[in-house]
Amino acid sequence: MEFRPASLMVIFGATGDLAQRMLLPSLLGLERDGLLPDDLAIVGAARTELNGETFRHQTAELLDKHVQDKDSRAALERLVKRLDYLPVDLSDNASLDALTGELNKRRGDGNVLFHLSTAPSWYAAICEGLARGGLNDERGRVMLEKPIGHDLASSREINDCVGAHFGEAQVFRVDHYLGKEGVQNLLALRFSNAMFEPIWNAQHIEQVQITVAESIGLEDRAGYYDDYGAMRDMVQNHLLQLLCLTAMEPPSHFRPTAVRNEKRKVLDSLRPITGKALETSSVAGQYAAGAVDGKAVPGYAEELGRDSDTETFVALRAHIDNWRWSGVPFYLRTGKRLPTRRTEIFIRFRPIPHSIFDSQSLKQNSLIIQLQPEEHISLCLMNKKPGLDRDGVHLTQVGLDLDRHSAFQDTRRRTAYERLYLDAIDGNGTLFVRRDEVEAAWGWVDGILGGWREREMKPHAYQSGTWGPSAAVMLPERQGHSWRE
Repeated sequence: MEFRPASLMVIFGATGDLAQRMLLPSLLGLERDGLLPDDLAIVGAARTELNGETFRHQTAELLDKHVQDKDSRAALERLVKRLDYLPVDLSDNASLDALTGELNKRRGDGNVLFHLSTAPSWYAAICEGLARGGLNDERGRVMLEKPIGHDLASSREINDCVGAHFGEAQVFRVDHYLGKEGVQNLLALRFSNAMFEPIWNAQHIEQVQITVAESIGLEDRAGYYDDYGAMRDMVQNHLLQLLCLTAMEPPSHFRPTAVRNEKRKVLDSLRPITGKALETSSVAGQYAAGAVDGKAVPGYAEELGRDSDTETFVALRAHIDNWRWSGVPFYLRTGKRLPTRRTEIFIRFRPIPHSIFDSQSLKQNSLIIQLQPEEHISLCLMNKKPGLDRDGVHLTQVGLDLDRHSAFQDTRRRTAYERLYLDAIDGNGTLFVRRDEVEAAWGWVDGILGGWREREMKPHAYQSGTWGPSAAVMLPERQGHSWRE
């Protein structure tokens, strides 16, 4: 399905935390660089009783901290002129119908993008209301925020409700990691450089590690997080999406269907972690009191205010059973209250078959793709130490660095939602997640969570400020590997 750029954008949940922190600032960034369609109007919708003038004033105050020069000031003024606000009670069909009636008047013959920045429990009501108002035709499309469900069954239920009113091509499921510049650069690194793809396989790669580490604790997400935990909150979407982009076969072209098809093949090839493998290939943890950045912090139960079996840390050894990756372990790790905030993909290449340098301890080549807090790529190679030693050549490992900030220092850093909004407005679904991807990921994760319940495997305690429980350290060591700290 080919879309025209949207001329109307409606943000449900426009007064919520996500809109305040990410969505509105991202729209300002696009406005500043002239990337929004000239005729695009933006309507905020939420339960809060506001009028358009008040919403524009509040948005201007909110975004004022992002204004650093005359161009930003002019962009803010232009963005505010695009904004309007319509209150809506999603639990009241009459209120929702009144909203859709007004939106119908405003869309004219243009395309509309509906961003459902609400709890997923409201997706069905919103989509039903849009359908009653005739806004689900080929000129409408919807963006959905994660989580798409709590497990496979609830994910299917949500997708069924949305799919009853919108075709799959009209549904743009957000995983904001896919909007990060470093994640997109991973695809460029793999598929636009002749040196990598020929060695991107089990014959040359020994192991892959994907780490998404957070130093924060619960903050203001206690209710949500205790219901979901690290497995549902991080592994099911972010880590598995990074795994797919790392392991996928080259798509025939950089278009939505081709890219999504290759990601789905990776998920289909993931070996289930069941039975005895749960004890040797999976670790769950929960942080206890400790110190992060030299500051004492409480344990999870203390922050939550009660005991809980929810995991705040997960480590997995996954295998992709296909020709490219047979025998290569993919170590996945994520957690809260770890020593630092870091997202990276670490690829360790196999050792050379024979060394001509006697009595030398050669380190294996590795590729480190860091996504946050800074985007950085380093290829670690063996190199001769400078000198005129008579006792032979001495080697050391040196990083061949691609410092993107130095190379592109005059280019403004983009937020993930700037890319995602630009693509959704244009109707490009390449960086969004298809329904079958979501459900395949849930099926794999549900198998692990169900196995933990059946075996009554509880999270191991780990001290805040460390890299998880000791059992997680042993996970790669059983294969002769170790985590990159």
